[in-house]
Amino acid sequence: MKKFNTYILVLIVCLLSFQSLIAQAEDRSRPEEWKNLVPGARLMDLFLPMEGYVYSSETWGANNVLPRYIDNGIEDFIWSYWGGNIKQDENGKYHLFVAGWLENSDKGHMTWPDSYVFNTVSDSIQGPYKPINIIGSGHNPEIFQIDDGRYVLYVIDGRYVSNNLNGKWEYGKFDFNNRDRKIIEGLSNISFAKREDGSFIAVDRGGGIWVSKDGLSQYNLITDSRVYPNVEGRFEDPVIWKDHIQYHLIVNDWLGRIAWYLRSKDGINWVTDPGEAYAPGIAVHKDGTEEDWFKYERLKFYQDKFGRPIQANFAVIDTIKWEDKPYDNHSSKNISIPFNPGLLLEIENDKRITSKTSSIRLRIKAEEHFNPSEDIDIESLKFGAPSEVNFGRGVKAIDSHRDGDDLIVIFDGKGNGITEENFTAKLIGKSIKGELLYGYSRLPGVAYLVPILSARAPKFSLGSATVEIQNFGQVASEKTSIKIEKIDGENRKIVATGRVQVLQPFEKTEVKLSVKGNGINISETDHFLVTIYTGNKILSKFNTNQ
Repeated sequence: MKKFNTYILVLIVCLLSFQSLIAQAEDRSRPEEWKNLVPGARLMDLFLPMEGYVYSSETWGANNVLPRYIDNGIEDFIWSYWGGNIKQDENGKYHLFVAGWLENSDKGHMTWPDSYVFNTVSDSIQGPYKPINIIGSGHNPEIFQIDDGRYVLYVIDGRYVSNNLNGKWEYGKFDFNNRDRKIIEGLSNISFAKREDGSFIAVDRGGGIWVSKDGLSQYNLITDSRVYPNVEGRFEDPVIWKDHIQYHLIVNDWLGRIAWYLRSKDGINWVTDPGEAYAPGIAVHKDGTEEDWFKYERLKFYQDKFGRPIQANFAVIDTIKWEDKPYDNHSSKNISIPFNPGLLLEIENDKRITSKTSSIRLRIKAEEHFNPSEDIDIESLKFGAPSEVNFGRGVKAIDSHRDGDDLIVIFDGKGNGITEENFTAKLIGKSIKGELLYGYSRLPGVAYLVPILSARAPKFSLGSATVEIQNFGQVASEKTSIKIEKIDGENRKIVATGRVQVLQPFEKTEVKLSVKGNGINISETDHFLVTIYTGNKILSKFNTNQ
């Protein structure tokens, strides 16, 4: 009887799991501390009201998305659209590269694996976008530009390249080198960000981080485990971008319908910020009317000259994907949602900010349509470590004055919360009209361009170990140390140690080390931890068992 009850329990769990997959929705609990977040703490707080001029019910869709702006993003009765991001051409027109398939296809929404990539164009960033040509087969497109001026259009399992947004596109494949590391969930849904030197960083669906010297040459896997937060979720749709301050990453838990937001100094090591990055309910009009889309996926951002997002584009559907059938009233589209880019901030202190810093001098820069001296409610400002400011803590302004068009605000340094772990400070406040203001600033004394030394798995032969090490950073390394440890359950034994020469960006070397003669046996099935360090500072770790 006990065995029978176990079978019944397993069957119930499987049925519930299957039911949640079919429903494409599962409740996720939120951390209790999120209840204490202030406005501006969550990335979700930064979405602005949608824009459009044609408000109509004369289109497809369930009642939850009617009426709506039918000139926002792209939609029609012929094609179902999905994903895509925007680039502006030299004539000022906006190009949304989006996937699509015929709405009347036999499999309905499940036709997506056979979709095409469209070049669609609009005179306005929010739309409406109209198809001008089909580039070719592909799904989940993302377009970026490399330093030689060419455009690269990623699709699942391939890419197109063109000299011009309106030109001819040539299909090809990326070259991925996993460098002895496991690819967690396959190479799909990849997102890309350009670094200062023209090299590129990318994140795959499973949360692995890759680096390419120019965006088209070989992509090399750097991480040995996913960089996503260690929480329950079915993750996909990562989007990575870089602004003038830091790297950003959002990943979507598609089953839980909640997304997570992460930040990084170097694009390799990430911290997760509290609060939802996005969730259903963000497609709101200025009068408060909501377009209640069932799913928000494939987020992409259009960025300004500083790299700040000014518009989000989502693939949305009005119902469960399997309920979108041919010749019915359901479909999918791409929508445009304006985004609060934040303020331009610069800390003017010369020395690193610590708990002993008496005051912090912050420059808030003027921009078109923003006069900080006249538009900011100074008393509302809180500044300091993001972990403090996001919960309403941080330091307050004690003085301010105009400097040209900019505003200098002096903050009391006591209680800023900034530690050696922080690479940015954050500002949250309000305008005199009560609108949300926020921004990030780099911290003095923090190196933002750092060497990224990464090892491959050691190879053993005749009492020696050889390790290939490459610098994927944008600056040269110093002389460093390397240690190889054999992992045996919870135990580690040092196998070999040595020194690593100075490496220029993207330079690699092979380090040959003598295996210690302490009776350690090495076999092909053993697992190792390779650590590169300088002094007490660990630069990278590679666990061959991950």
